[in-house]
Amino acid sequence: MDFDFRLLIVLAPLAAAAGWAVFNILPAALRQIKVFMDGKE
Repeated sequence: MDFDFRLLIVLAPLAAAAGWAVFNILPAALRQIKVFMDGKE
């Protein structure tokens, strides 16, 4: 049973893009969550 590397070729750029988006968005999202939680007290 051989692995189909075409699947990896398709998914690798998508995974890289998703990782880059999370890397860029995560700090702002965490700050927003912190402000939201602090405002509810």
